Formats: sequence, structure tokens, C-alpha cells
Amino acid sequence: MSKEFLELREECCEANKQLPKLNIVDLTFGNVSMGDPELGAMAIKPSGVSYETLTPNDICVMDLNAKPDKNYQLDLEAAKLYGSLRPSSDTPTHLRLFQAFPHIRAVVHTHSRNATAFAQAGRSIPCMGTTHADYFYGDVPVTRRMTPEEISRHYEWETGNLIVETFAGMSPEEIPAVLLNGHAPFVWGTSGAKAVETAYALEIIAEMTIKNLVLNPDSNTLSQAQLDKHFLRKHGKGAYYGQK
Repeated sequence: MSKEFLELREECCEANKQLPKLNIVDLTFGNVSMGDPELGAMAIKPSGVSYETLTPNDICVMDLNAKPDKNYQLDLEAAKLYGSLRPSSDTPTHLRLFQAFPHIRAVVHTHSRNATAFAQAGRSIPCMGTTHADYFYGDVPVTRRMTPEEISRHYEWETGNLIVETFAGMSPEEIPAVLLNGHAPFVWGTSGAKAVETAYALEIIAEMTIKNLVLNPDSNTLSQAQLDKHFLRKHGKGAYYGQK
């Protein structure tokens, strides 16, 4: 195995281990994947393995371009480049996102409690304040419900298709997260560390929003001017937040 593949597995392993440290996963409900277009590979946590015992050697490395055949069959073992363990059951969703959003290098899926509460309620997370605006340029969207046909055809791949559909006319760079209706959030970023940070921020924002709406159900969302200021000073062309 080349140095590049080893580094990909190590970075993926470390990103996964951050999830319980940040208290955004329970049990084994979550995973991080890392994609490298130059290697044509995606590293992802194996299914059901605890974060505490996870090692780089456990990480599964998949063909980044793998997709279902015309019969909607995707053989994950055939698509696996390295690893002896079974990859996460969410692997097809991760693959679909890397293939649809070429700028991303990491995908995080959690069942963090407050963000998942919004997903299960079928509600987007409105932008109520500047904490939200520092990470997302508008509401974090919730998908529609999956149809019975989508669920039975290829559940995990169709989950990815649903996310891609939800972002038609939206920027996955400006809003790097989505809530799967009845399920939980998916988050992405330009590195494992950035995607994990954004997943953590999403959970903090979801908790703040719930408390905000309990205290004042009639709260106004953040003004467009303040949303623009906070997001663009951190992510815009003339960004001046933080250090160079």
C-alpha cells in the first residue's frame, strides 16, 4: 500500500475518533469518510466498529467512482480496494456525495441529538443568529420524505440522490449540511477536520435554535444584511476573520 493510501486511512481514522470526543455520536451511530480524487479512493469507517478501538488498519478504502449497476446493485466488497472489514452501511450515500459535489474531501454523518431532532421533525434549521451565519449561508435544509420505491430500490444510494436533489439551485459550499427527513444530518467539508468541526457546529446551532424557539416561538430570523456580514467576512472573497 502506498504512502498516500496510508495517510488517507490515518486521517480518516483520526476524524472518526473526534466524533465521540465532541459528543456528537452515541454508540456507533455515525461515520466519517475521506475522498481523494487523485487516488480515485474513499476511506470510510467500517460498519459497527467502536470508535475507541478503531485503528487506521480497520478503515475501508473504496473505489471513489463505484456506483450501482442498471439493476441498482452495488457490490461493496467488489468496490473495496483495501480493508478486511465490511464498510459502513452508509457507504453508497458517501460515494454519491463525493461524485456529485467534487469540491468536498470529507463527509460526516452523525445522529447528534438536536440536529437529529430537527430531521425527525421534518424541519429545516432556520438561521436565527450569527453563530449559524458563521457556518451556513442560510437555513440548513431538510429533505423531503423518501418514497417506498426509493427505499426498496437502493436505500443508501437513493439517500444520496435525495441530498443531491435537495441542493438543486443551492450551493453545497455555502450550506455544507443537510437534514435527512426522518433520519439525521450529513455534513461535508474540504478536509476531515473541517467537516467534523462543521458537524459539531451544526449540533450547537440546533440546540441554540430549539432553545430560541422555546423562549420565543415568534422570533425573527437573522436579517439578510447580518447574515451576509457574518458569512462573507469568514468565507467571502474579502474574508478577514481569523489568521492567514
